Amino acid sequence: MSTATMNLPVLVGESGLAAYLQKIRAFPVLSHEQELSLAKRWRDTQDLKAAHVLVTSHLRLVAKMALKFRGYGLPMADMIAEGNMGLMQAVKKFDPDKGFRLSTYAMWWIKASMQEFVLHSWSMVKIGTTSAQKKLFFNLRRLKGKMLAHDGEENSHDLTMAQAEQIAAHLSVTPREVYEMNGRMAANDHSLNAPISGDVERIEWQDTLVDQTSSPEYALVEADEYDKRKSSLNKAIRLLNEREKEIFTARRLTDPALTLEELSVIHNISRERVRQIENKAFEKVQGAMVV
Repeated sequence: MSTATMNLPVLVGESGLAAYLQKIRAFPVLSHEQELSLAKRWRDTQDLKAAHVLVTSHLRLVAKMALKFRGYGLPMADMIAEGNMGLMQAVKKFDPDKGFRLSTYAMWWIKASMQEFVLHSWSMVKIGTTSAQKKLFFNLRRLKGKMLAHDGEENSHDLTMAQAEQIAAHLSVTPREVYEMNGRMAANDHSLNAPISGDVERIEWQDTLVDQTSSPEYALVEADEYDKRKSSLNKAIRLLNEREKEIFTARRLTDPALTLEELSVIHNISRERVRQIENKAFEKVQGAMVV
């Protein structure tokens, strides 16, 4: 399933957003019974027409979620396209026998696709690699705005120590990480060729950057070690059954990881059962790993 086979409406430029939203409103909202029937047709016979109806009936959900990301300054057309890719993945994997609506399941795939796009596109500066840092990136502006409004302050790039500490406690990061992320998000991206000296000898911003890459020898050793670990992990994961593999991947290999609540909805089991399956899968993988 791809955008080509789906033949979906395309948003062209920011000026076309209103027309795009009007166009996708023409697709009908499905009843639960209609959705189940179409989902079963897709699952059992790979009927692309059924999949197309499922996708187009949820384009409004993608657009609604994409609008929440407007503050990152990225083209809405790209954001919606990424969300549509996530929606199609959700339709492809959706199991109508689980008992919940497609929109409940699809929103996690859509959000994940959009967040990955933001993280890879928003800035030249690497925003963060851990789940906590990504959570900080996607929540800092909202929490900061609430605090400023509560304190009756004008919108400001700066944070007080108390505000930084409060955000840090809420998101399980350090105040220093809050300050650093706030600085990155407040500053405009620099051109690498922007001059920073008025002297006769021109100095550009890129001339001041420190090369943090590893030496070729060290990089080769690191790559070899990474390949060995990746191969070992892949072999170990093949020992898991399908549900164990999905939960282990979502909890241990996905960043940000899905929550127990999210996985309980996806698999129609309790949060405690998700935790048990995760732990069992981790023990299997850990026991099979040979590095």
